[in-house]
Amino acid sequence: MQMDAEAFEALVVDELDRLPDEMVAGLENVVFVVEDRPENGEDLFGLYEGLALTERGQYGMGELPDRIIIYRHAHLAASESEEELRGEVHTTLVHEIAHFFGLDDDQLHELGWA
Repeated sequence: MQMDAEAFEALVVDELDRLPDEMVAGLENVVFVVEDRPENGEDLFGLYEGLALTERGQYGMGELPDRIIIYRHAHLAASESEEELRGEVHTTLVHEIAHFFGLDDDQLHELGWA
């Protein structure tokens, strides 16, 4: 599937807006970023960079924001339609937000979000 960076970013923002309020209400000091692909060449849909809430001791002012990165090329390669693309982006957003809240990949797999 083909989609330019601007249109893909708009789709990610739209899918983020569609997430339940309960899921995004606790997100604090987190930025969402769209990139074409990981610098290290890994085949990832997304990445959470930060310290999960469950691992934080003292955390406060002056801390750089955590980042949730959504990778455009992996999503486009896995999707044949915009509907499939939206589903993949939705799953990736839920997956990476769950990492922020402290869920690991095994837990996410058990819940069907891996």
